[in-house]
Amino acid sequence: MRIIVVGCGRVGSQLAYRLWQQGHQVTVVDQARSNFDNLPPDFRGRTFEGEVLSQEVLRRAGIAEADGLAAVTNVDSINAVTAHLAQSVYHVPNVVARNYDPRWRPMLEAFGLQLVSSAAWGAQRIEELLYGSDFRTAYSAGNGEVEIYEFAVPEAWKGRSLGELLPREQCVPIAVTRAGKSVLAAPGTELQSGDLVLVGGTLDGVQALRAQLKRRKEA
Repeated sequence: MRIIVVGCGRVGSQLAYRLWQQGHQVTVVDQARSNFDNLPPDFRGRTFEGEVLSQEVLRRAGIAEADGLAAVTNVDSINAVTAHLAQSVYHVPNVVARNYDPRWRPMLEAFGLQLVSSAAWGAQRIEELLYGSDFRTAYSAGNGEVEIYEFAVPEAWKGRSLGELLPREQCVPIAVTRAGKSVLAAPGTELQSGDLVLVGGTLDGVQALRAQLKRRKEA
């Protein structure tokens, strides 16, 4: 794939290097030549110094033929405009923008862009870890708005149904693993102590689920 990485800071340089290691044709664009020093010495992709919002610079970088573009500077407005330009004017098939400041996230979402909000996702992940190890995050969608969690059924919920346990609107059952065998879960699935349950839900939903488990245990 031919991929353009706009911004050569810590994120951009690592992304460009990883893509190059996978055999992709990578071009890195940054307005400060010194930022290219962030790239590992053995990087052999292309680099372009210039104003990243300049269409001429982007054309020289090959945006018209690009298969993907990642706008990962530390300025959200630049990421939004660059990604929108790539998507709407040059019709680059895969465009991703970095959200640096969570306060600017609604602006990037208004452009309909795929975005990665590392600060928001990181804060949520740390929050989850602080709650303890009773739930494990198996998969995170988007920027963590919806995740798939795994937890073990405690003795107090033996014989009860999964539907009784889950908050109705914020969690959905996915699978139950018992004695090493997994089956698709349904609200009527009867639980056994030690079952491993996979659910999809929001952070609020999982907090409600934790509270439900705790209430049953205390009762």
